[in-house]
Amino acid sequence: MRKGVMRLGMILLVGLLCSGGPRAETCPAWRTERLQRDITTLKNQLGRWDVAYYQQGSSLIEDEVYDSLREKLRLWQRCAGEPSTEEPAPLLPEGKVPHPVAHTGLRKLPDPAAVAQWLKGRRDLWVQPKVDGVAITLVYRDGKLTSAISRGNGLKGEDWLERVQAIPAVPASIEGAPQTLILQGELFLLMNDHQQKVSGGLNARAKVAGALMKSKPSPVLQQLGLFVWAWPNGPQDMASRLRQLAAMGFPLALAYSQPVKSLAEVQQWRERWHQSALPFVTDGVVIHQARSPQGRYWQAKPGDWAVAWKYPPAQQVARVNGIDFNIGRTGKIAVVLRLEPVRMDDKWVTRVNLGSLTRWQQSAIVPGDQVAISLMGHGIPHLNNVVWRGTDRSLPSAPSAERYHPLSCFGWRPDCRQQFLARLVWLSGPQGLSLRGVSESTWQALIDQGLVRHLLDWLVLTPEQLMSAPGIGEKRGQSIHRQFQLARQQPFARWLVALGAPLSPPQTTSLKNWQQVQQYSPAAWREIAGIGAKRAQQIADFLQHPPLLALVSTLASQQITGFVSEVDLINDPDAGN
Repeated sequence: MRKGVMRLGMILLVGLLCSGGPRAETCPAWRTERLQRDITTLKNQLGRWDVAYYQQGSSLIEDEVYDSLREKLRLWQRCAGEPSTEEPAPLLPEGKVPHPVAHTGLRKLPDPAAVAQWLKGRRDLWVQPKVDGVAITLVYRDGKLTSAISRGNGLKGEDWLERVQAIPAVPASIEGAPQTLILQGELFLLMNDHQQKVSGGLNARAKVAGALMKSKPSPVLQQLGLFVWAWPNGPQDMASRLRQLAAMGFPLALAYSQPVKSLAEVQQWRERWHQSALPFVTDGVVIHQARSPQGRYWQAKPGDWAVAWKYPPAQQVARVNGIDFNIGRTGKIAVVLRLEPVRMDDKWVTRVNLGSLTRWQQSAIVPGDQVAISLMGHGIPHLNNVVWRGTDRSLPSAPSAERYHPLSCFGWRPDCRQQFLARLVWLSGPQGLSLRGVSESTWQALIDQGLVRHLLDWLVLTPEQLMSAPGIGEKRGQSIHRQFQLARQQPFARWLVALGAPLSPPQTTSLKNWQQVQQYSPAAWREIAGIGAKRAQQIADFLQHPPLLALVSTLASQQITGFVSEVDLINDPDAGN
C-alpha cells in the first residue's frame, strides 16, 4: 500500500466487492526454503519500487498491482510465522511541519454486509466519490493561504506551499473566510469525462505525486484540481458546510455529495459514479456521518465517522498454480494458466488463456509467478503482464509445436488425445454434422470405452455398444444412435467441412462429390472467393493426405452421398441413396 504513511501519506487497500463474501487466498504449497526465498525476493523488489517512488518520484508499477503484491507479502509472512511487514516509513520523509489537525485516514469496508453494519443506527449520512489523488492540509489565515502540508505520517508533513500556490484550482485568498480556516482534501489530476469502470485509474495518482515531488515546478501542477473532503472545525450541518465551501471557491464537494439513508442508496450512487463521466479518477465512495468531533480530538488513525467502500480493482494479481497446454483440432497449442482463484466483478477467475506456445516461451511464466489479470469484453479474463517472478524457475514440459499440425492425429493415440478429441467435437458441432446431444463428454466416454479409435468409428456403433459406455444409458444411447444415423443424410459439402477441410461453408456450395474435389488444382481453389495461395495449398495438401483418403474410403464403403465412386454407382444403382 502506498497511501497513509506510505505514498505521500495515502492509504490504499484493495477493496473487493463480492457477492457471498471474498475467498481468502491460501498459503502456497511450497517448501519452507522456497517460501523464505520468495519472501526475501518479493520484499527486496517492493523495496526497489519504494526507493524509485519515494526518493526519485518515479512510479514503476501500477498502484493496485503494488498494493496487491504487498498484501501477498503479508500473507506469505503469516504463512511462514513471521511478523508482517508494515509500510516502509523510513523511505518517506516524516516531514517537519505539524498538521494543525491530524489526518485520520479511512477504514475500508470490504462488502455490502460490512457497509450495512456500519450504517446501522447512524443518521445524517452523506456519500461522496472517493477521489484518487494526494492528500493535503490547507491553512488560510485572515483569508490568505499560508500553509500547504503533505499528509506525511498524519501528524507531520512536508511544506508544499510553493507547489500548491502554482495550482490554479487552489485559491490564494478567500474573501470572507473565517480568521483561521483549516481544510483537508485531495489534489487530483483533472480528467475529461473519465469513466472509472471503463478506463480504470490510469495511474493518475502517481502523476500527481510525481509532480508534487519534483524539485522544480512541473507543468502538471496546472492540471490539478482539489476536492475538499474535510473541514475539521466547520459547521456540523453537512448541507451548510458544503454550501459555504462552494462559496469560498471549493465547489466540487457540493456537486458530488448526496444524502443517503440506506445501503440501497449508497449502492445506487456507488454504481452511478463508477459508470458516470467524472472530472477525476475515483477508487470507490466515502460515506460520511455529518457530525464529527472537533479537530483537536482527531488522531492519525481512522475515525468512526467516515468509511470507504472501494470499487473492485480494474486488475487483480493472481498466483499461477499450474500451466495447461491445450492442443486444438488444427494442431495449434494454446497455453492456459491455472490461477489461485481471484474475484473480478461477479465471477471467480481461475484460468486465463495466455495464447500461443511461442508467447508462453517468450514470457517464461512458471507456477509460482504472480500475474496481473483484467477482464476484457464479455468478461473474458486477459493476462496483462507478469508482475513478479518466483525464485523457482523450473519450466514445465511443453508439447512440441512440430509434432502437431493440421494433418496430424486423425486417430487416437496417447499423444494425440487432445487433438483427436477436438476433431470429434468439431465433427459433431454446429459447423460440422450438428449431432444434437453429442458433446465432448460423449466422445470422451466412447474413447474411454475403446469404441472410437478413428474419426469415423462411430458410424458402425450399435445402440447396445453406445449404452455400454459409462454415463450414457439406454435412453441416451438410442438418441445418440439416431443422430449418428441422421448424419448419413448430410450433404457432401457438410461432410467435407466436418472432416476438417480448411474451407468455410460458403466456399463449399458448388462442391457436390469427391470426384469433383479431386480434380481441383491449387489454382482452381484460388478461384473461390476468400481463398488465397497459401490456403489453396493447404486445401490441396489436406485432400491428398493418406489418413483423409482412408476416411473417404470408409465413407464410400458406408454409402455416404458424395463419396461413392462412379464405378460403384454403375455397379450398384442404389448406392448413395
